[in-house]
Amino acid sequence: MDSDDKPGIGLVPERGPRRTLAIAFFVSMVGNGLYLTGAALFFTRSAGLSVSQVGLGMGAASLAGLLAGVPAGRLADRRGPKETYLVTLAVQAAGVAALLSVHTFWRFLAVICVAQLANSASLAARGPLVRGLAGKHSAAYRSYLRAAGNLAGSCGALAAGVVVQLDTRAAYTALILGTALTFALAAVVLGRLPRLAPVPVPPTAGRWTALRDGPFMTVTLLDSVMSIQGQVLVFALPLWIVAHHEAPRWLVGVCAVLNTLIVVALQVRASRGVDSSAGASRAVRRSGPAFLLGMAVIAAAGGLPAAPATALVLTGVVVHTVGELWHEAASLELGFALAPEHAQGQYSGLFGMGRGFANALAPSLLSLFCLGWGAPGWLTLGGIFVTVGLVMPYAVRWAERTRAGDPR
Repeated sequence: MDSDDKPGIGLVPERGPRRTLAIAFFVSMVGNGLYLTGAALFFTRSAGLSVSQVGLGMGAASLAGLLAGVPAGRLADRRGPKETYLVTLAVQAAGVAALLSVHTFWRFLAVICVAQLANSASLAARGPLVRGLAGKHSAAYRSYLRAAGNLAGSCGALAAGVVVQLDTRAAYTALILGTALTFALAAVVLGRLPRLAPVPVPPTAGRWTALRDGPFMTVTLLDSVMSIQGQVLVFALPLWIVAHHEAPRWLVGVCAVLNTLIVVALQVRASRGVDSSAGASRAVRRSGPAFLLGMAVIAAAGGLPAAPATALVLTGVVVHTVGELWHEAASLELGFALAPEHAQGQYSGLFGMGRGFANALAPSLLSLFCLGWGAPGWLTLGGIFVTVGLVMPYAVRWAERTRAGDPR
């Protein structure tokens, strides 16, 4: 049986390009987990920067990185996704390693912007590479990569936790060098992949097709609003537990582990049936009520004694994570299914840019809704997710109609 005809990918993909890409992705995501967990402390505890300088620099780098997605995606479409992805990983490795030379704000700003630009570019370049290698069961493979990425990020975060506990210059140096090494190693592994030739561009297609695609931009906007749910359990919930609950503070860590385990165990299964735009629309529609119910249960725990508050929070996390599984499976499918084959990188870059803006806005929005308004805010935000889920199928059908016979 051909590998593309196999109904699933199991614990590890079969030997071949898909396994190679999964390994490279896993290694790079370990680096992401290391960096996201320990970088801010490296800058303040080892590089000598102030908290305000670090916040300003990382915010500026994030905004700069958002601009890289579409151009990098177009480069991957035209020059080859493997080659573009390799370059972005190499630049990430060099950029992160260069952070060890940072002792002033302006050097910090320059280096971190380069590293973040490369990170955003790698997301866009990976899109057409995954599409070219995923085969017939692409939805399951993309979900597998997400589950593997969550596990890898958690491993990196655990390692960074050891560094933070040691809190020495040597430990922080090891963290930065280890992060750079993961990106370099991922590039080495990726080099074993076969080259994917660019898909020919139709003669009538425009240069920047993704930016002129109103229906797809609408789908991207709706998905970006829905993706704010990803920050509910990692940003709003910990602060909510500490400020409003009698529940023990160790519950914060338990909730994070529970969410990760569910995603790792069930993300591939949740992708079953989400192998078309119609299937993705149904999954998004289902995710909205799950978010509302999960957030309502969490909000109900406020002010209760420790035992019932703990039980309700854990129940809410499970329900919310089920919605997350459906939404992520749908999002992965829509980002691929609605993009023309010759412009997959561009569309991946645009989709990622929308999510980047949402992630940047999420802390402020969640602070307003969940922490500022309390229980009514949790319910209001859950209602917004339900509304987006109901509107998404109409936007998807609009995008499909505009694609009929249109080479873009």
